[in-house]
Amino acid sequence: MEHYRTRPPHNGTRRATPGAPLPAQARRERRPPVARRPPPPVVRTLRRLPNPRLTGLGGGLFCMAVMFLLGCLDALLFGSSLTAYGVLFLPVCVLTAVWLRRGDLLTAPIIVPIAFATGLLAVADSGGGASGRLMGLFTALATQAGWLYAGTLAAGLVALIRRILLVRRRSP
Repeated sequence: MEHYRTRPPHNGTRRATPGAPLPAQARRERRPPVARRPPPPVVRTLRRLPNPRLTGLGGGLFCMAVMFLLGCLDALLFGSSLTAYGVLFLPVCVLTAVWLRRGDLLTAPIIVPIAFATGLLAVADSGGGASGRLMGLFTALATQAGWLYAGTLAAGLVALIRRILLVRRRSP
């Protein structure tokens, strides 16, 4: 009666014995490749868009600069319409939260209200001098709190969803 044994050779791999099960690596290699469906057209279009990854500071500077420019544009085109400014604020919040790096996701709900106030400097009514501009800024913040909360909530939800997806991807 023959007895087969496996001995580890010098390179550390094992020799297979007749009738012994194949190692896991050899079993994986024999599986047929999985056919993947092509992604939907919407996903393909979104993949072609730029996908920058901003740090917390970069996201804050981006959001503040865009909101200040949109505030100036709103003052020129719409006569300082606070509603138009609030509507323009929402997509900037979402873009900022989408473009932040993984490690800086928690800064999104903090960055956005600061950027809202920065852009209001160009849109708020200014009665005269520093005190008039400050009073117009506080009034605009008080009357447009709904847009501010909606943008902050949108940025927070996008950041939260991205964080949940990252955690799920890491866990087995």
